[in-house]
Formats: sequence, structure tokens, C-alpha cells
Amino acid sequence: MIEAGRRLFAGECHFTWGATKIGDLPPPALPEVAFAGRSNVGKSSLVNALTGRTTLARVSNTPGRTQQLNFFDLAGRLTLVDLPGYGFAKVSKDKVAQWVNLTETYLAGRPNLKRVLVLIDSRHGVKPPDTAAMKLLDQSAVSYQVVLTKTDKLTPGQLAAMTKTVATAIRAHVAAHPVIMPTSSETGAGVPELRAALAALGKPADVS
Repeated sequence: MIEAGRRLFAGECHFTWGATKIGDLPPPALPEVAFAGRSNVGKSSLVNALTGRTTLARVSNTPGRTQQLNFFDLAGRLTLVDLPGYGFAKVSKDKVAQWVNLTETYLAGRPNLKRVLVLIDSRHGVKPPDTAAMKLLDQSAVSYQVVLTKTDKLTPGQLAAMTKTVATAIRAHVAAHPVIMPTSSETGAGVPELRAALAALGKPADVS
């Protein structure tokens, strides 16, 4: 499975679509995996680490930089969707409300959405905005999996304790995948395993 993930993410990956309102969403096509999380949790960095690119998704220290749903075609087998961060963002309340409405509509009504990766900063754990997002996914019956980011900032003992704490927090969420995936975009830790998990959700490779 690790090799299957490596091969998939070694393929061509390019930006295909940006949606700022409901009517902008592209027609459902390939299986989709969406990346969700609080502002500045490291979504764009993780997308870049998975694909081996440094500039595929925009990275910024300014919360709220991702201001639309960004769609990336991965080797014609899987679409990666970078969602606007939830929680704190340096934009107007009207803009935040617009993002929330767009994201909620996308999550609740996308037939080809196979999984949402809910990114949690391993230094801080599950916060109220994360819980609210997971409740929305539960209500929409959308399968999601927690991915811990920035694990290079923790000692092995701290990471083990945080993983246990997060596992306890998600136990009550019916749509949550039970396996938590720790990752670091800086060191690459956990990236091959996450690639493998996502490869299993994509369109099968053409073996002809």
C-alpha cells in the first residue's frame, strides 16, 4: 500500500478549479478527498508535502489565506480539495459567513466526496471549532479522518499522549474514522502512510 500511495502521488497534480460560491462548484467527477481544519493548521503545507511540490497549494502565516475551495487533479485518479480554514481568520464576518455556507453546502451535498481529512494541530488538540466541524460531518454522514499536523514540534511521549486524548475526543462522533494519522510536513513523518490511505480511495490505476 505504501508503494501504491507513492506511485499515485508521484503522478501529475495540477490546480483545476477554484470555487467562491455554490454555483461555482465543478460537476462531480473523480473521487474527492477534502482537507479541512482551523486557519493556519497546515492544510496547504500538507497538500504540498503529499504531492512533493512546494508551491502547489499556497502557504502563508496569515490565517484565512485560502479564500475559496481549491480543486487539484491528481493523476486523473483523485481530486484533492483544499477548503478555507475555519475558526479565526483575518477577514470580515461577512466573508467568513460566505465561506462557512459554501463549505457546509459542499460537504453535505457532494456525492463523490470519499473522505474529509480533519487536520488538528498536534500542539493544541481538539478545539471547539474542530468539534463543531465534526458534528456537521456527523450530521451530513460524511466519513472523515483526523490527521495530526506539526508533530515534529512534540516529543514522542507528548505525541503519544495527544493521540490518545484526540482518540478519546472523537469516540463519540459517528462518522469519524477510528485511525488517527500523525504527520509532519517538515520532516515527512506519516506522509507515506497518509498517501497510501488516500490511494485506496482513488480511481483504480489503469493497468492496460
